[in-house]
Amino acid sequence: MQKKSKKISALAQHKNLSIQFSLDGFSFCIFNSETKEPILFTQYIFDTPLTSPEVLLNEIINIFAIDKDLQQDFISISAIHQNNLSTLVPNKYFDRNNLDSYLKYTVKTLSTDLITYDSLEKMDAHTVYIPYVNINNYLFQNFGEFEFKHHSTVLIDKLLSYSEKNPKQLFFVHVSINQIDIIVFEQGTLKLHNSFSFQTKEDFIYYILFTAEQLEMDPNKFQLTFIGDIEKESELYDITYNYVRNINFINSNSSFFTNSTDFFKHTNFILVS
Repeated sequence: MQKKSKKISALAQHKNLSIQFSLDGFSFCIFNSETKEPILFTQYIFDTPLTSPEVLLNEIINIFAIDKDLQQDFISISAIHQNNLSTLVPNKYFDRNNLDSYLKYTVKTLSTDLITYDSLEKMDAHTVYIPYVNINNYLFQNFGEFEFKHHSTVLIDKLLSYSEKNPKQLFFVHVSINQIDIIVFEQGTLKLHNSFSFQTKEDFIYYILFTAEQLEMDPNKFQLTFIGDIEKESELYDITYNYVRNINFINSNSSFFTNSTDFFKHTNFILVS
């Protein structure tokens, strides 16, 4: 397991904790409760993707036991569940008493699964998803009340704020170790969000080009903006540039990672932006 961290020397009497976890890794950010500014960010990357939420919980318990920064008192705690066990439902089709119907055609669900939902703050829709209930139970037992959301909810809300004054078509690709989220906006309105698991660079570019084709977007014309775990000196970037002419990285509003040797400003947009 690899650990990377950035800390600034600012002191804060009251702190908030936000954590994000997936089968690929665990990250957390500590914020000054009064200024809302980040003062510490730490990322743990697992050597190989974990096989189940149960194994993930064991890793999280170990991290909380050894990482002194997590052994503090926090004013509030929020958790972000990152997985592809979700779908986006417009409000006019949303029924909170029938959540399983939204997932049954795209996600393999069990009768014992808890299905829940988030309200998107900036649009008339809900994210319906399966959280890692065992991790929620662990956090509640140790910290009491906390908030949790699906990563796509946070990502879409932040990108809506980022894009709302831009009239152009915007094609965002949020990259994780084995998963991408593709989010497309047109005139400040969400046109598409989808998640794909990938193993190879050929899988990666296939999903990008397939999505563009379905939306009749010309790869020689639209602007593709990368977010997350991707660098310009990488095979994923290279293969994308073979097919898409206009590529950039998102310009985060946060200056926290400026001059960092371990992180780029676009890499942890969900937690720090």
